[in-house]
Amino acid sequence: MRVVFWRINFYLLFRMTLSYMPHLPTPELKFFADLSVEVDKPIEVGQTLHGKRRVIPILGGSATGNGWTARVLPGGADFQLIVNEQMAELDARYALETDAGDLIYVQNSAIRTASPDVMAKLLKGEVVNPESVYFRCMPRFETSSSALGWISERMFIGTGARHPDRVVMRFFEVN
Repeated sequence: MRVVFWRINFYLLFRMTLSYMPHLPTPELKFFADLSVEVDKPIEVGQTLHGKRRVIPILGGSATGNGWTARVLPGGADFQLIVNEQMAELDARYALETDAGDLIYVQNSAIRTASPDVMAKLLKGEVVNPESVYFRCMPRFETSSSALGWISERMFIGTGARHPDRVVMRFFEVN
């Protein structure tokens, strides 16, 4: 009797859950910005308990969105953890200054994976085909600008490519 009661309750819960699912919105992507971030030579921290650590200084760059532009301010950095010969976790932190003078703090978490030979070339600063690398990111934004405050309340995702002297990325707002 207890087993039958439990199965009936589970069945009802399962049906109730399914009945709510069709009402959830499907996320859509909306273009937000293209960035080109100029980088310096890596500072090799070395092998640590968690993997190989590197710090890549950010020298500057540009961002272009729908109806706005910004410059990437020098002074930020990309803090990298080379997890293994195929994967790197990236944590870039930098600031943008829009053409209107507003400042935006960016924290961009990313994963970059590729075959060991492609990753080895990337780590040496060599040119690789961007299509041979999986590079996905999740930027977060903070600003004191009331006009741009909405960007702190949204989720963004992106894709990117590493070149010897810069990183290019395309960010999308998740709607």
